[in-house]
Amino acid sequence: MEPIKIIIVDDHTLLRKGLSQILKEYKHLEVIGEAADGKEFLKLLNSLTPDIVFMDIKMPNLNGIEATKEALIKNPALKIIALSMHEDEEYVESMIHAGAKGFILKKAGVDELLKAIEVVSSGGNYYSSDILSLFTKKINAPKENDQILLNAREKEVLKLLCKGFSTLEIAEQMLLSPRTIESYRTNLLEKTNSKNTISLVLYAIKNHIVSVMTE
Repeated sequence: MEPIKIIIVDDHTLLRKGLSQILKEYKHLEVIGEAADGKEFLKLLNSLTPDIVFMDIKMPNLNGIEATKEALIKNPALKIIALSMHEDEEYVESMIHAGAKGFILKKAGVDELLKAIEVVSSGGNYYSSDILSLFTKKINAPKENDQILLNAREKEVLKLLCKGFSTLEIAEQMLLSPRTIESYRTNLLEKTNSKNTISLVLYAIKNHIVSVMTE
């Protein structure tokens, strides 16, 4: 089995090198490149094809938000996990709308880093519990009659998406075909006017359809 190829983008050399050293200890992971800012990262994409990118947000020359947008234009299948020092709502939402598949804080332990890689590489989305808590504190949920009406199946699919399960994993749990799950996901995106799965998760949190994940 091929190792998961990773690029680390962060303007703090110690953090970048430290994260790289940690990940290199695992045989199923391979750090294939590092960059100190968004421009360096985009140049790397001309010659490297990573499976996962850990992307800092606040960087000189080209920040993580703009770098994510440009990278996904080059390679829409790229899976980017945002890194941040702080639980800043504006940065979180900006990275979500830019297309990031996950968001973790730099204070995260090794177990959480590995979990984020596992979930995102398998097609899911991963969010630090601190990040999810931020939104539950900041947002007042609308009244029940103001919410979009979702049927039981749609809610079940949404809850599993929020846990980071891939389409195939959800299909196996619900004893349905992957195509049927994709159809439910498409309907959920349309009904909630969401851009991507991460936006769906935020919708679910805002409307108390799911509780904050703590694992």
